[in-house]
Amino acid sequence: MPILSRLIGSLLAIFATFSSASADEWVSFPGRGGVTLKALMMKPEGNGPFPAIIAMHGCGGLGGRSGINPRHADWGERLRSSGFLVIFPESFSSRGLGSQCTVRNRDIDLSDRAKDAFAAAEWLAARPDVNKRKIGLLGWSNGGMALLHATNAGRSPTGVDFSRAVAFYPGCKTILRKGYSPRLPVTILHGLADDWTAAEPCRALPGVRFIGYDGAYHNFDHPNQPLRTRKAAYSANGTGTVTIGTDSRAREDSISRVMSIFRGM
Repeated sequence: MPILSRLIGSLLAIFATFSSASADEWVSFPGRGGVTLKALMMKPEGNGPFPAIIAMHGCGGLGGRSGINPRHADWGERLRSSGFLVIFPESFSSRGLGSQCTVRNRDIDLSDRAKDAFAAAEWLAARPDVNKRKIGLLGWSNGGMALLHATNAGRSPTGVDFSRAVAFYPGCKTILRKGYSPRLPVTILHGLADDWTAAEPCRALPGVRFIGYDGAYHNFDHPNQPLRTRKAAYSANGTGTVTIGTDSRAREDSISRVMSIFRGM
């Protein structure tokens, strides 16, 4: 029995070490404007320094009814298993806000969210386990719109910048009208059937690499979401009813492209 107990103890210790090396961890750091940002960090095994990805959630926030949104969890684990340290700043709950998908007059704007991305980059760059020259920016929908604000020429973090940026199905109508010029390589992946955030204004943005997917709707990269409709504060057709759901072909192609982009940082 003593030998068995020691063996079990050793196995538990090994398991604990392995689990802690790749466990999710909630962290906090100073944002701009006096806010303290909460963020979910997903760290690979080892000591680094790792390339890092700042991942900006959509209008629903980071979580879901049963925890982190499956789309975020899927991407976070995929990137972490490929050697990236991933951080998801929670722009909404850090400010006492819930989902903004059906809110027209919001208490947070895209400039605030861009500042969250800058603060996350500065916090990551100060960590010894992060390669500050290899920090990528990833965003979905409202988070993709924040990404465009954060990568626009003339705006940058203090002493550190993003290496590459990839936005999934952002809304581009307003920033196209106001003027956009990326200061770093930016790729937009969009469903051409998207009736929540129209694809064509994004295709028209100067200086970006645009990839469009025929027949794909909003959330096409979700791991397993059947097509359905939902209500939204804003929609491309003005009805307030939008379509979301997985498109397996677009999802697989976008995964390949995103991983290639960030591995090339």
